[in-house]
Amino acid sequence: MVSYFIADLHLSDERPDILGAFVRFIRSEAVHADALYILGDLFEVWVGDDITNHTSQTVASELKKLTDTGVPCYFICGNRDFLVGKRYLSECGIQYLADETIINLYGHKTMLLHGDIMCTLDEDYQKFRRKVHNPIIQWLFLCLPKFARIKIAKNMRMHSQAQNQNKSDSIMDVTEQEVTHRFEQHNLEWMIHGHTHRPAIHSPFNDERQRIVLGDWYQQSSVLSVTAEELLLEGDKL
Repeated sequence: MVSYFIADLHLSDERPDILGAFVRFIRSEAVHADALYILGDLFEVWVGDDITNHTSQTVASELKKLTDTGVPCYFICGNRDFLVGKRYLSECGIQYLADETIINLYGHKTMLLHGDIMCTLDEDYQKFRRKVHNPIIQWLFLCLPKFARIKIAKNMRMHSQAQNQNKSDSIMDVTEQEVTHRFEQHNLEWMIHGHTHRPAIHSPFNDERQRIVLGDWYQQSSVLSVTAEELLLEGDKL
């Protein structure tokens, strides 16, 4: 038996190749799983459940078929799709998990999170994150007309890309302090996250405790498969 973990697909109508890879993964692999966990940034952008496109409709259809077969699917929002709401999750048949959820994964105490909350050296981003996760600000944004939300999201993305060009890789990565704090506070054995687009399996304490970083799907897929015996992080070129 196996559970799968994915993140950072950044699905959009502009990248049908990624959508195709996702559909193939759902139909050929996830359908046989104990569970599927999506750890954020499934979509490139999400500005409300009332705005749909071919990609969002295809994803909903495929995930609903998957969950209807009895495979549970769980979703943690990322920094691109934190506005995914109950309506869309219901259409997909998937369950929402809070960031930093702890589960028992085949006997291992494991924290699941998107990962951006641990990038504390990027102070500007953390300030932005606190603002956009404010329920009042989210409600006000979702009250705006569709065209306004789309325009704002586009402008914010362009601004973010410009800022990131001037930031070092270390600033945009998780910090050792944040990782250590969570392992010690919760007595974790494993931590699984995405966000940084740096797929790897780390042993931060030189023991059996492990931090697994999921990769993005820009050039190839990135899937973590977990069984009672092993962890395997792999991908195929799109």
